[in-house]
Amino acid sequence: MTDPASPASPAAPLPPVRSSPVSRATLLAYVFLIVYASWFPFTGWHSNGLSPLTFLENTRMPRYWTGFDVGINVVGYIPLGALIVYSLFPRVTGFFAVIVASLCGMLISGSMEAVQTYLPSRVSSNLDFYTNAAGCCIGSIIGALTARKLLDQSHLFRLRQRWFAQHASQGLVLVALWPLAQIYPQGYLFGLGQLLPILSDWLSQLAGIDIDLAAYLRPDVVLTVEQYWLSETIITACGMTGAVLTLLCLLRRAAPRTILMLALIAAALIVRSMASALLFSPENAFVWITPGAQGGFLIGLIMLGGLAFAPHVAQRRIAAATLLLSLVMVNTTPINPYFMSTLQGWFQGKFLNFNGAAQFLALLWPFMALWFLCLPSHRLNRQEDVQRQRREDPP
Repeated sequence: MTDPASPASPAAPLPPVRSSPVSRATLLAYVFLIVYASWFPFTGWHSNGLSPLTFLENTRMPRYWTGFDVGINVVGYIPLGALIVYSLFPRVTGFFAVIVASLCGMLISGSMEAVQTYLPSRVSSNLDFYTNAAGCCIGSIIGALTARKLLDQSHLFRLRQRWFAQHASQGLVLVALWPLAQIYPQGYLFGLGQLLPILSDWLSQLAGIDIDLAAYLRPDVVLTVEQYWLSETIITACGMTGAVLTLLCLLRRAAPRTILMLALIAAALIVRSMASALLFSPENAFVWITPGAQGGFLIGLIMLGGLAFAPHVAQRRIAAATLLLSLVMVNTTPINPYFMSTLQGWFQGKFLNFNGAAQFLALLWPFMALWFLCLPSHRLNRQEDVQRQRREDPP
């Protein structure tokens, strides 16, 4: 009789290849960004009597176009193609995944261009459609070549399993979007979610009168320079603490918490500096370094140093509390006049699509984070942590 443990016994079956929830969540977020960027600013909808497919019927190239526009259109759709392939893996792979992803990219791009026919501030273009489709095709080829290595056999996949909780996919996408949310110009460092001015503008247009919702919350408030600095200190400290704690509550015990925490903060500051240099001028790259921001940054680091190894339940609750406090402060503090003077040099022009997506992120990121922190999946992660700890620390 053959011993089951002997070499002659058949090898144990390999674990099934699983799909990637992170890829699907990232794909959904990226499609939302494309929709927002393509249809921004969502005003003035009307029919001009033209067919939505006019951009396909016109075979001539647009009169005005630049290499910058072509490059942005191609590069912007490369991640879409790759993400579609990653989301299809392992059900659809290889050549068929490339075909499906390319067709989906063409459908999405065509839909964006067709709807732009009804927006007076946008012009649908066959060049945009062709370049977007080319970018999606390139991305799908890259995705097909890298899907198995990245999603099934890669070192990154093993790190994901070892460092992050099992149900952390949505949180990882959310945390990865936080540095990108710093692209849009904001009056205060990490001051995301400034929604009241946008709502005030919308209500003013609907009612035909000037409406300032923030003025109802802070009537006749005039802040001194020191009070602006204090407000920015609170906003910066709470915004940074809430975002980093959202990351920390996803980590396992074996994860390098300090390195990941500092890497996230560094990524946000680098993106903020590069965006300031690009949207304004190179000498304004570090315009965000103010006394208030410096104080808030130091206070945030001190808070994170004490909370880095706190229980995940405490981290989630404190993250939600700090994000709420940051939202209250950023929506009730008057606009910084010194920031407004800097904003005079901002020319949106050819970055209109880009700024629309960036503003969408800057407005909604704190609210998405609060929604995520309340999800029941954290209970599953906590149960898994308890079971893993029992296995690692037997009595």
